[in-house]
Amino acid sequence: MKNKPLHIFIFLSVMASLPISKALPQTKLAQTGFQFLSVGTDARASAMGEAFNTMEGVSSALFYNPAGLARMTSFLDVAVNHTGWIVDINHYAFSLALNPKQGKYGVLGISVMMVDYGELQGTMVWGNSSGFIDTEIMNPSAMAIGLGYGRALTDRFSVGGQIKYVTQAFGKSVIPNEEVRKNIAGAIAFDFGTIYRTGFKSLAFGMSVRNFSKELKFEKEGFQLPLTFKIGVSINAFDFVKVDQDNHSLLVLLDASHPRSYPEHINLGGEYVYKKMFALRLGYVSGQEEYGMTMGFGLKGFGLSANYSYTPFGVFQSVQRFTICFSK
Repeated sequence: MKNKPLHIFIFLSVMASLPISKALPQTKLAQTGFQFLSVGTDARASAMGEAFNTMEGVSSALFYNPAGLARMTSFLDVAVNHTGWIVDINHYAFSLALNPKQGKYGVLGISVMMVDYGELQGTMVWGNSSGFIDTEIMNPSAMAIGLGYGRALTDRFSVGGQIKYVTQAFGKSVIPNEEVRKNIAGAIAFDFGTIYRTGFKSLAFGMSVRNFSKELKFEKEGFQLPLTFKIGVSINAFDFVKVDQDNHSLLVLLDASHPRSYPEHINLGGEYVYKKMFALRLGYVSGQEEYGMTMGFGLKGFGLSANYSYTPFGVFQSVQRFTICFSK
């Protein structure tokens, strides 16, 4: 059937949106753990308000929609990211994608995300006047390692998926008259998505599901990973005006997000690119208490690109991200 990919995309999008409509009236707070998986890693994406669901051809798509790997034109794409998160928490991310046969057999990708929470002083309940004593210095950490794959099934329809192992360690705890416990939890999680190019100018639709996994426990209480459904759309706004598109482009993106643990919101982004070398970006995330606007820029040349994003973050002042990419 000629329009089979479109029918598949519509079906998957509707299925993904069912939980969204069902959950709209609910107030959702503190229903998930491993929140480091919800923090944006890529400076380009973050500068555009995390509206990255339809972006293609870069290894960083592994952190947003793995279907974005499918149309990678280079043989190799590597990205290294650093996020200076709130309260001096540092997020690091790495992604690599290989395209050995120009997409004939699909594109393979590897992603790594690590979090350094810094040092924390451990304590233990004690029968002194303070009620506790100091124990060892703890170094909480978190990590996710993934293997992804994307493939273009037709000239318009792409699919992708990623399997990853996620883990978080909060150090040791000592309970009087009980054994020392190591607070470590880990699980296998899945991401998958689709991207459909409509054929109408550069208009594209995308759908993704991230962090699908079983329930986890540290002690007695169970929790879920931050499962997120997204549906997105993007287009080059200069498709509708007479502009030299070899030297100018203005990408406009909109994502509708349905997280498990907090209310639905909209991600809106824009990216102006001049001569495929210099980019200015602006974004907005709705429904957030401490932040909303995002901004950034990027430089590209000789197979290298450098991206920066800045997010005003209320009482936490700001969050800054840096990304270095190499493509060949």
